[in-house]
Amino acid sequence: MTASGRRAQRDAVDGVLLLDKPPGITSQAAVSRVKNLYNAAKAGHTGTLDPAATGLLPIALGEATKFSSALLDAGKGYLATVRLGITTTTGDLEGDVTAQAPVDVDRTRIDAVLPLFRGHITQIPPMHSALKHQGKPLYTYARQGRDIERRPREVTISALTVEDYAAPDLVLNVACSKGTYIRVLAEDIGCALGCGAVLAALRRTRVGRFEIADAIDLESLAALSVPERLRKLLAVDCMLAELPEVRLDQAQACRIAAGQTVECAEFFTAGVVRLFGPGGGFLGIAESAGGGVLQPRRLVATTATKG
Repeated sequence: MTASGRRAQRDAVDGVLLLDKPPGITSQAAVSRVKNLYNAAKAGHTGTLDPAATGLLPIALGEATKFSSALLDAGKGYLATVRLGITTTTGDLEGDVTAQAPVDVDRTRIDAVLPLFRGHITQIPPMHSALKHQGKPLYTYARQGRDIERRPREVTISALTVEDYAAPDLVLNVACSKGTYIRVLAEDIGCALGCGAVLAALRRTRVGRFEIADAIDLESLAALSVPERLRKLLAVDCMLAELPEVRLDQAQACRIAAGQTVECAEFFTAGVVRLFGPGGGFLGIAESAGGGVLQPRRLVATTATKG
């Protein structure tokens, strides 16, 4: 609050920042830092990273927050360091050690085991996770020493390769579907190798079509001038790039802005599309059941006259 008792004025900043999250802070804390650096009125992330994890965290600002759910279902890429020969209560190095074993594992053995975890596999969600049970995260029960029954889930590992191996640390490149628990993957690989394992480090390298090479860290972002910082933002609709686009004329744009349907002779396929005004401005998304009629689904806060 200011001395007058009013909240400081925030700016209407719209776009997506590709952040390289540092270790030791929550995803929400990273969002707050970015929000403050941009003095933005609204911000949110597109998929949580654990505090110990680093890497790509797309952050939506302003109007982009309306479309951030598009990345929740996107595939992810990780660089995971798996430490063999140890198991813990949490599946990572933060938990209490429950067992240790000698690591007598060579690359031939690893190469024989990894195919078991490619493709469609099932995982049991870990107790130390944010998955809800009766309205509470599982980690709440875990801290109380309680074990809750969890149903197995099917996930897809589309790629699983060895980046490096120097016992006891095995570094893996992982490409996976949403909902994949890399800690569980590490534990299951350790079990298959007969020595146990935990996740020692995790770095997210990809979210959908976005890559870590294009991300910026908090320190570098803070060092930029305001204009430079704004140039780091991607367009509001960048998370929807896989959707077909429809260009509306002025009359159609006005109808959409008023929440009305429009007829579009160029689009007869059922599905969701991106809408753009006559001047090229992004208007939002619409859905069609087929037949060339578009129903507005989610619109940006703008006027059709801005095009």
